[in-house]
Amino acid sequence: MDGQKDDAGVKHQDQYFSAQPQSADLRRSLHVTLRSHELDVIVSNGVFSSGRLDLGTSVLLRHAPTPPEHGRFLDLGCGWGPIALTLALESPEAEVHAVDINERALELTTENARINACTNIQSHRPDDLPSDMRFDLIWSNPPIRVGKEALHSLLTDYLNRLNPGGRAYLVVQKNLGADSLITWLSRTLNEGQAIDASAPAGSATPSTEWSIGKIASSKGFRVIEVIRPEDLSSAHGRADHAANPDTTPDAPLHTTSNNSANPSL
Repeated sequence: MDGQKDDAGVKHQDQYFSAQPQSADLRRSLHVTLRSHELDVIVSNGVFSSGRLDLGTSVLLRHAPTPPEHGRFLDLGCGWGPIALTLALESPEAEVHAVDINERALELTTENARINACTNIQSHRPDDLPSDMRFDLIWSNPPIRVGKEALHSLLTDYLNRLNPGGRAYLVVQKNLGADSLITWLSRTLNEGQAIDASAPAGSATPSTEWSIGKIASSKGFRVIEVIRPEDLSSAHGRADHAANPDTTPDAPLHTTSNNSANPSL
């Protein structure tokens, strides 16, 4: 496969989204700052941005809101693990899952979690992640260069794994289609959303539409926020149970807290 350069200017002999990179596994130590956390990590060839913390990820970490203290979080396309490490350090009581197709990336994320005492990180290949696993929060610097069709499939699959009220934060370069992606996500995720006709006129009801929008722009990147609507059917089930306590209630929903991001540079 032809070589390429990532945003650190490091040339690779294979794509970072290869399952098994063909380039030599030359591991080295790197000192990074993840938000306010100073860490030493291990990086290698054949993994995205192996020379430094890439610019897009640094923009995401700068502008994404503080994660909740508890919940199940996902780093989608983890690379050597900077996003997963940040989530784990900021929310040590949360359950953090790091997913990547690149097996070397998963090895590095696991090793970086170990050496930085992040015991709440689990690394997975996509096929090894349980299909019924749901998340309260997703952070991702998605692999835009896999192509539009593959990217769209990836995002719809994992965004639909958000719990009701769950949130995702994605960082995408403006010149690689960030604004058009916002439009596509809004249209695709909201297809078939129904209005709750049973609610009394004028009553306050949970939103039935996904909320998708830009929360920050920096260094040629957009940070996109995606919020899954609350599940009206579950809310109705709880109300029905209150009226008929002999019925079996739905399992309680676990949603995230809402923290405002600062879009200023």
